[in-house]
Amino acid sequence: MITNKIKVGAAAAVLCLAIALPGRCDDISQSGRQIASKWQDSIITVQVVTKTTTSYGDEGSDKSEGKNEATGIVIDPSGLVVMSLAAMNPDEALAQMMPKGMKVTSQITDVKLIQSNGKEIPAKVILRDKDLDLAFLRPKQKQATPFAAIDLSKSVKPELLDPIAVMYRMGTLGSRSISASIDRIQSIVEKPRTMYVPGINALGTSLGAPVFAMDGNIAGILVLRMQKSSSGGSSFGGIGSSRVMYVILPAADVLEAAGQTSDSTK
Repeated sequence: MITNKIKVGAAAAVLCLAIALPGRCDDISQSGRQIASKWQDSIITVQVVTKTTTSYGDEGSDKSEGKNEATGIVIDPSGLVVMSLAAMNPDEALAQMMPKGMKVTSQITDVKLIQSNGKEIPAKVILRDKDLDLAFLRPKQKQATPFAAIDLSKSVKPELLDPIAVMYRMGTLGSRSISASIDRIQSIVEKPRTMYVPGINALGTSLGAPVFAMDGNIAGILVLRMQKSSSGGSSFGGIGSSRVMYVILPAADVLEAAGQTSDSTK
């Protein structure tokens, strides 16, 4: 009898779990849709044109020009945008991982902010922070209409295993549509600075993507963290390896870095 009662109790528990999970998933989905609807105009595409020279020691060099698009976040109605430095110029990030004897130099020649309605606005890079993997941009000309912007001062600090929503823009093949992924905080790194480590779902999103708590407040942005090897270069083992990983930089740190953009750059 006792065994049967245990079996019945276990079956009931499994049934309750099966019933509860879809409802919980529906709640998260609804919250995610609300976040996307609220902030999608503040999540834009940044188009960057670069000229890159790759040198191979005594074997000569190659020159190329490329166009790259990545996710940017408007953080001020004036049009101040923050994005991942590695996403803005992947060739520059790649240069840190080149073996000895190989050198990559890259120059940005053109930048445009592409809003959700497709409007293209010429912009300029006003600040780079390699340590935080951040780049700040601003329109070259003051715009008549204020930008929809995310207020970084209204941020949250997620806890371990909290659900999060990662929002980003797809590429041209996906018509630059808003896209979202639900993930959880996998780890919290406290030294040398606080960083949140997302789960594997975030790897399929975009560097520079804003990360929100399910209440709609921003937690931080997705950036690339690289560890240099003792030989002077960086050992690249792939995203998620012990040398290179996606992390969420807290919104408070992004806001502090944004304070370095002076009024004279407007």
